[in-house]
Amino acid sequence: MTGVRCMLLRGGTSKGAYFLADDLPADPGTRDDLLMRIMGTPDPRQIDGVGGAQPVTSKVAIVAKATEPGHDIDYLFLQLGVEEPTVSDRQTCGNLLAGVGQFAVERGLVPAGEHRTTVRARLVNTGTIAVSTFATPGGEVDYSGDTAISGVPGTAAPVELDFTETEGSVCGSLLPTGHVRDNVGGIEVSCVDNGMPVVVARAEDLGITGYESAEELGADSALGERIDALRVEAGKLMGLGDVSGSSVPKTTLVAAPRDGGAICTRTFIPVKPHPSIGVLGGVSVVTALLLDGAVGRELLESPAEGEPVEIEHPSGKLAVAIEFDGSRVRRSTVIRTARKLFDGTVFPRP
Repeated sequence: MTGVRCMLLRGGTSKGAYFLADDLPADPGTRDDLLMRIMGTPDPRQIDGVGGAQPVTSKVAIVAKATEPGHDIDYLFLQLGVEEPTVSDRQTCGNLLAGVGQFAVERGLVPAGEHRTTVRARLVNTGTIAVSTFATPGGEVDYSGDTAISGVPGTAAPVELDFTETEGSVCGSLLPTGHVRDNVGGIEVSCVDNGMPVVVARAEDLGITGYESAEELGADSALGERIDALRVEAGKLMGLGDVSGSSVPKTTLVAAPRDGGAICTRTFIPVKPHPSIGVLGGVSVVTALLLDGAVGRELLESPAEGEPVEIEHPSGKLAVAIEFDGSRVRRSTVIRTARKLFDGTVFPRP
C-alpha cells in the first residue's frame, strides 16, 4: 500500500492533517477521494482513518510555496465531513492556520529566523493574507511555551495571527445582506463576513439561555432543526445560494457574559455545537457586535479602549482585537498555540 507524507498538528482548538500540495494528486476529485480515505470519512467514528470523529478534528491543510510575490506560502483548507462523504473548500480555518507557518518551516518552504519567524500566508479559500509569527530559537520551531488557550489542556508557545483585508472574503462584503440587521423567519439576525460568514442571533430568540453545554445543545434535535432552517435562509440572503450541504454560514447565538468576558457565545458548524468557537468565526462575531444596531450589541460588555474583546464559549474564552479605520476593519489579531503531534506516513483506506 502506498502511503502519503503527512504531519498531524493541533492548531488552536482544532486538529488536522497537514500536507504539501506536491504530495497529493493535482486533480481535486482524486485528491478529495484520497483525503476521505485517509480521514476515515464517511463514518461517525472515523475508525478506519486519522479523523477524530467531530468537525473540529476532521480538517486538512494543504500548503505550497507561493508562486507570486507578496506572500510566502499558499494555504488551502478543506473541511471533511464525518458521517457524510463531503469535502468543502467554501471556508478557511483560522485554528489550523496557527500551525501552517511552522509546517512550512519544517518542510523547508520558508527559512526560520534566529529567534522568531513571520510567515505570510495566502488563504486560498478566500484570497486574503494572514501573517503568523511564532518562536524559532536557534532556527528551529519550538512548540513549547507557557501560553494557555481555552479548550486545550496545558500550555504551548504563542502564535500571533494577524488578519487584514478580510472584509467580505467569502461573501464579497462585510454586510452581505446590505443591512446590519435582518429578520429571517421571525428571528432577528446580523449577517457578517469578516473572514468567515456568520449569522449572529440572540440565544433567547431561539428558546435557549446561551449558557448550555455543547452536549446539552447537541441533544436538542428541535434546536438543530431551527438552526439549520435559519442558516439556510440567511445563506440565500448572504449571496451564498443553497447552503443546505455546506458548513457555512456558521451560526452563533449570543447572550450576556457571565464569566468576566464581554459576550457569551454558542456556535454551530453547521448544526453541531462547536466545543469552543473558531478563530475567524470569533473575528466575525466580534466585528458584528461592534457595529451600531447589530443584533446582540446591547448584550456586549465593551472593553476599555485598545483592549481585546473576550468571547466566552463552552470551553473558556477567546480574545479578539479589532482595529477599525473609520467604518472599515483595518486589522484583526488573535493569539493561538499549536503543537506537532506526529510526522510521518499516513496510509489511506483501500
